[in-house]
Amino acid sequence: MRDVHLQLDFRIQRWIFNQGWSGLREVQAKAVAPVLSGKTDVLISAATAAGKTEAFFLPACSALVKSYDSKNVDRYEKDGQGNGVGILYISPLKALINDQYRRLESLAELLDMQVTPWHGDSPQSKKNKQKKSPSGIILITPESLESLLIRDSGWVKQAFSSLKYIVIDEFHAFLGSERGQHLLSLLTRLEHVTERLNSPIPRVALSATLGDLKSVPQSLRPNQSLPCVIIEDDDAKASIKVQVKGYIEPSQLALESGSKKNSIASSDSQNIGIQYPYTAEAQVCSDLYRLCRGGSHLIFANSRRRTEMIATALSDLCDYNIVPNEFFPHHGSLSKELRESLETRLQKEALPTTAVCTMTLELGIDIGKVDTVVQVTAPHSVASLRQRLGRSGRRGGSAVLRMLITEKEIDKDTSLIDKLRLELIQSFAMIRLLIVDKWFEPADTSLYHFSTLLHQVLATIGQWGGIRADQLYILLCRQGPFQQIQPAHFKSLLSQMGELQLLTQLGNNQLVLGVVGECIVSHYTFYAVFKTPEEYRIVTGNRTLGTLPIETMLLPEQYIIFGGKRWQVKNIDMDKKVVDVISVKGGGKPPTFGGGSMSIHDRVSQEMYEVLSNGDYRIQVGEQHLDFADKTARQLFSESIDTFNRYDLSNQPVVDKDGNSYIFMWRGDKIVNTLTALLIRDDFTVEAYAGVICVNKIDSVQVCQFLQKLANQVLPTATELAATVPFKMTEKFDEYLPDDLLNIGYGAQAFDVIGLKKWLEDFKKTGGCPR
Repeated sequence: MRDVHLQLDFRIQRWIFNQGWSGLREVQAKAVAPVLSGKTDVLISAATAAGKTEAFFLPACSALVKSYDSKNVDRYEKDGQGNGVGILYISPLKALINDQYRRLESLAELLDMQVTPWHGDSPQSKKNKQKKSPSGIILITPESLESLLIRDSGWVKQAFSSLKYIVIDEFHAFLGSERGQHLLSLLTRLEHVTERLNSPIPRVALSATLGDLKSVPQSLRPNQSLPCVIIEDDDAKASIKVQVKGYIEPSQLALESGSKKNSIASSDSQNIGIQYPYTAEAQVCSDLYRLCRGGSHLIFANSRRRTEMIATALSDLCDYNIVPNEFFPHHGSLSKELRESLETRLQKEALPTTAVCTMTLELGIDIGKVDTVVQVTAPHSVASLRQRLGRSGRRGGSAVLRMLITEKEIDKDTSLIDKLRLELIQSFAMIRLLIVDKWFEPADTSLYHFSTLLHQVLATIGQWGGIRADQLYILLCRQGPFQQIQPAHFKSLLSQMGELQLLTQLGNNQLVLGVVGECIVSHYTFYAVFKTPEEYRIVTGNRTLGTLPIETMLLPEQYIIFGGKRWQVKNIDMDKKVVDVISVKGGGKPPTFGGGSMSIHDRVSQEMYEVLSNGDYRIQVGEQHLDFADKTARQLFSESIDTFNRYDLSNQPVVDKDGNSYIFMWRGDKIVNTLTALLIRDDFTVEAYAGVICVNKIDSVQVCQFLQKLANQVLPTATELAATVPFKMTEKFDEYLPDDLLNIGYGAQAFDVIGLKKWLEDFKKTGGCPR
C-alpha cells in the first residue's frame, strides 16, 4: 500500500509532501479506495491522533475536485450559483468544528475550495458567502442542520442536491443517545428533501471508541440501503502506562483532632501550602499539584462542581507558592471565550497547562501534546475511559493514565458497601476490560426514543408545512432510524399530539402544526433534542435540603442518601419538581459510593466480581503479573478482599448485616433496577447503591424465600414495571407523550426483565440462600 497516495489528486499529493510526511499511515491508505469509490458507507475506527480525519478528507476532497474539474469550470459557476456543497461534516461540538476548520484551511486553500464552519458562533459573513454560492465543505452541528431544514429547506435542496459525502466525527458520542437518533433522522430527511433516498449519500463515521464494530453499520444507516466498509488501524501498538492511586478519607474524629495527620499526609504537603488535618480531597489536590505542575495534562473530574473545586484549589496552591497559575477549568457552563483561550493555550504548547475538565475535552479537539490524563473518581464507562486515555500519548509517546480513587476510613459504623471499596474495584474492572479485553460498552439499540420521534414529527411538519400521517411514518420509521416504532405506537403519538394542539389535521388529511406546536417549533431552543437533567428540590417537612438532578430511578418508599444521611421517599410531585422525604434510621452509616448517575453495564459488574473472587486485579503479560496500584490502593484492595471473603460473597449472594439483608447481584444497573422495583412492589423497603440492594429490617431467609418465589413466577414486563415509577420524564419532550408510550420507552431504558429472569434461574440452581 506504499504508493496508494498516487491515486489522489496531484494537488493533494503536493499537500502531503508539504506536510513532510513520508507516506500515508495504515488507516489512511486503507480508506483511499472505499472513500474514492463513493459507493459505500465507511466506518473508520482508529486511536486518537491516528489520522482518521485525513483518512477521510484526503480521498473525499480528491473526488470532489475531480467532479468540479469534470464540469470544466472554476470552483464557482459563472452564474454565481456554485457547484453545490460536496462534503457535509457533522460534529457533536462547536469547538471541534472550529478545530477542524483550522486544520483544513491549508488543504482547502491549495484546492481553491470553500470551507464554512456553520454553527451559532460562526461568522455570518462566511454563512452568507456559502448561501450565495454553495460549494466545497460545510462543517455543522446536528442542531444547526435542523435549523436549516426547517427555516431554509429550499436552499438546502439546491445546495445539497449533489452532495458526495456526509462524514460524522466522534460517532461514538452520538451512538445510542437521543441526539444520535436525531442525527440519523436528519440524514434521512436530508436525503428525502434532495431526492436522494434511491441514490443514498455515502456516510462516513470516524471514531476512536466503538465497541462491537460489526454492529455499528446498522447504527450508521438503519435502513441498510448501502453496504459499509469497516476500516481498523491494525498496526496501532501504542504503549499504555496506568497507575491507580488510593486515598483514605479520615474519619470525622480524626479530622477534628488532627491526631492522624502523620499517617495520612503526603511528604510534600507541608511544602506547598496544605494545612493539617486535611481531607482526602486535599490530599488529591496536593498530588495533582505535584504531578501536573510544569507539564500539559488533562484532569477529568466527572462533575462541574468537582471540576471547579479542583481547579480553584490548584490555582490557590500556585498563588501560595508564588508561581504562575497553570490550572484552568473547562466545562460547558463556562463562556466561549474562556474555553477557547484555554484550548489555544494547550495547542500552542508554549506554557505548561493543565485543564481540569468534564467530558468537554474528551472528544477529539486538537489540544496538542498531553503528557498525562488523570481521572479523579471512577469513570462513568469503559468507553469514556478509552476516549480519555486516547488524549494522552500523542505523537509517539506512551499514553499515561492516572486514576485517583478516594475511599472512607473504616470504623465501627462503616457500611458493608463501603467496606468492599466498590469504587476502587469498579476502577480496576474498567481498566482490565479496556486493556486486557479491549472491550467497551456497545450502543443500546433497544431504546424507542419517543421524545425524539415527537420532536421529529414537529420538525418535519415545520419543514414541509404539511404532510400526511402515512408519509411521516414511512419517512421517519421505515426509511429513518425509528425502526422499532409500530403503527399502533405512531397512531397513539399523533392522537396525543392532536389533543395537546401540537398538530392539526386538515380536511385533505394533511397534518399541520397546531397552535402549541407553532410556539414550540418557532422557539430557538427547539432545534436541540437533549436537555440538562432537571433539578428537583429535596424537601423534608418545611425544610429544603437541597436540589438533586433526577437521572436514576426514583420510587415512593425507596431509600436514598442525600447530604450524607438516609432518607425515605414519600412523594414525588412532578409539576412542582419536589421530592418529599422523611429521615430514617438504617443499619450503620450510609454508604458514600453510589456508582454515579450513569448506567453501569452488566459486563463491568461481572468483571468486578471476577476481580474480587480471584483476589487479583493485576494484568497478566506472559509469565508476569503487572501491578498498577500504589501502596494505599493495594491496602484498600486488601480490605475489600477481606470483606468479600468474610461474608463468603463468592458463594452467598444474600447476606445479613446490621439487621438488614444485602443482595449482591454483580449485574448491571438495568437488572438491579428491575429487582429493586419488584421488591418495592411487594412492600419491602429498599435502597440500591453501586449495584448492591439493601433490604431494610428483613433477614436473609425472608429475602431468599421471596427470590425463590420470584424465580417460579411469570415476571411483569418492563412496561408494566415502568407504570409503577412516578418520575419517567427524563428526555426533553417526554411531557407531551401519552402514558402508554412513556411507559414503553422508560421500561426499555430502565429495566431488563430477561436479564433478571436469568439471574433468578442461576440463583435458584445454586441455592443461593445462606446455609
